[in-house]
Amino acid sequence: MLDVARSFTWYQSLLGLPQSSPAHDYFGQIVDSDGTVLLCLHRWGDHEHPPLASPDTAKPGNGLLLFFRVDDFDASLDRARSLVESLEEEPHMNPGTETQEFALRDPDGYYVMVSANAAA
Repeated sequence: MLDVARSFTWYQSLLGLPQSSPAHDYFGQIVDSDGTVLLCLHRWGDHEHPPLASPDTAKPGNGLLLFFRVDDFDASLDRARSLVESLEEEPHMNPGTETQEFALRDPDGYYVMVSANAAA
């Protein structure tokens, strides 16, 4: 079951955002400094949302890729390395976007891709 508070802190750390607490134990929004919602975290089973009804029907992240574009790629990479034992994909150039990117798994097993905001 998703631990919203743990995931909330993890994503704030990954994205270099000030630490705060989610609004509820079952739901929270990660927001940028200008108030833009970057990610909504919602615990399985609460509020009877159909795709969140049961973690037993699919593995975490089945069919989902979280993708973040960041302004400071190197700082994001350093933060990511401090959060996980190893990356899923080491930094590399994406030939389609011509930007650097890397991938890791969040504490619940979701695949997270982080990409530089602009071509190197």
